[in-house]
Amino acid sequence: MNAADTIAVREAVVTRLREGRSQRLRWRERAFAALLFASLAIGIVSLVTLLVTMVVRGADRLDLRLVQNFPSSTPSLAGAQSAILGTIWIISIVALTVVPIGVGAAIYLEEYADRNRWWNRLIELNIQNLAAVPSIVYGILGLAFFVRGPLGLGPTVLAAALTLSLLVLPIVTIAGREAIRSVPNSIREASFALGATKWQTIRRQVLPAAIPGIATGSILALSRAIGEAAPLTLLGALTFVQFNPSGPLSPFTALPIQIFAWISRPQEEFRMLAAAAIVVLLAILLAMNAFAIWIRDRYRHRW
Repeated sequence: MNAADTIAVREAVVTRLREGRSQRLRWRERAFAALLFASLAIGIVSLVTLLVTMVVRGADRLDLRLVQNFPSSTPSLAGAQSAILGTIWIISIVALTVVPIGVGAAIYLEEYADRNRWWNRLIELNIQNLAAVPSIVYGILGLAFFVRGPLGLGPTVLAAALTLSLLVLPIVTIAGREAIRSVPNSIREASFALGATKWQTIRRQVLPAAIPGIATGSILALSRAIGEAAPLTLLGALTFVQFNPSGPLSPFTALPIQIFAWISRPQEEFRMLAAAAIVVLLAILLAMNAFAIWIRDRYRHRW
């Protein structure tokens, strides 16, 4: 066998090895894609099953009585008006509190903070850690500080809203930072080149471009807050309220608390009420997420 034949055989072997390796990689990619698809299918099927179960189980009580009536010991007369309005009060105050503070913190950390300073690194580390703290810990904090502590607000709407604001503030801050970070630096440089100050650049260029990400992160954070029951239970949320909240300092209940109270009752009629209330809570969540999608599509920029 001459040198040319040896080189040809070597190239053939190398080509065959490469083809075998490529085929194994393709099979691995297909198996991984199939695993991802199966995971997605399991999640979607489980979600649809839960939604259909709740709708079917609570269909008989998905009427105006659920919205117009107050809680009652008689299942046929019971409703969730006070819980629905209490939830709206709480989430409105949470939004008014957490969005400006969270976005302001994100602007400071991304646009003004010097990352070489130890206190800025400490703030960033604490924000990331606080985002993973269980909600029950925030409930204990709210009980000690807002309800019985220095503020002494008692079990009121404002105490619940401030506690939930602390719960979701790290999430809004992290989402705001990611949205601001996604704005290309060329936008800032062009604004500076035209003579704009740093604050004018942030207010007129960076923030409008970051609105879709900020809105999406804020709505997701509020969606978490609206479904929390553990912190509100620690704060002393009532389970039987036959009046609507009259203001931030009024006693309150919320849909998660009312659902928990109805599920705890032995009568099947109250479980139907709980299913109907779950559907209402899901409808509010879907409306909030639809609003976030609308804002994201309206203000989306393509760079």
